[in-house]
Amino acid sequence: MTAEDEALVGGMMNAGAVFRRGELVERPAPRNARALHAHLLALRGHGFDAAPAPVGLTADGREQLTFIPGDVPLPPFPDWAMTKSALESVGRLLRRLHETSAAVAVDTRAEWSRELADPEGGTMLCHNDVCPDNVVFREGRAAALIDFDLAAPGRPLWDIAMTARYWVPMLDPASAAALHPSGLDAPARLRILADGYGLSAGDRAELPGVIEQATEVCRAFVARRVADGDPGYLRALAERGGWERWDRVQTWLVDHRETFTAALLS
Repeated sequence: MTAEDEALVGGMMNAGAVFRRGELVERPAPRNARALHAHLLALRGHGFDAAPAPVGLTADGREQLTFIPGDVPLPPFPDWAMTKSALESVGRLLRRLHETSAAVAVDTRAEWSRELADPEGGTMLCHNDVCPDNVVFREGRAAALIDFDLAAPGRPLWDIAMTARYWVPMLDPASAAALHPSGLDAPARLRILADGYGLSAGDRAELPGVIEQATEVCRAFVARRVADGDPGYLRALAERGGWERWDRVQTWLVDHRETFTAALLS
């Protein structure tokens, strides 16, 4: 790292290993970097410019991508990132990604991440990690998505469910208060995200159940990281209430399933 390098913060998977060098971002390359870069370039070729453009791979196993200017909300998440207009814009941006992704064939030979992948699979490449840390804002609106490391084939609805987990958030009030502004109305915000995306009635009816499924996958992801001794995940688990917090969230989702469904379909 040189004096001109700027460390970029946010996220847990590559903490302390992502740097801006002028107009480039350099970060650890995922194992499927070549396939992922080809996919990002194909998205750009189909008109989706709201993601980093791959530049190349270094000899020491890092990837270079274009830097996307803007504001990235980091935890604890600021009020401006949790407004109705911000949430609507996240839904619209995800819809743009999916509409473009549907036109890009998935490389079936690539080793896509299974970490947060849709267990039912699919024919479209999903981002799978549209958390606030991975969305670039300009003037209060979602302008771009970054960090496609966990992308994998799946259903569009799976990507929406994962996004809802982070942005609504789909957490009981005590859990949400750890990182989000107080007083967020989860059913109303789930409806706002669905409206921003333009979600169909059929998918709205299924969404609460898919969010429960996604929460189970996320819990298993954290369990693997903790079992591997990852210090960031060990610390986060301890600071946010341990496995009791996960139990509470999962129970809360089931208990409020009808409320969420009613809000989505009203």
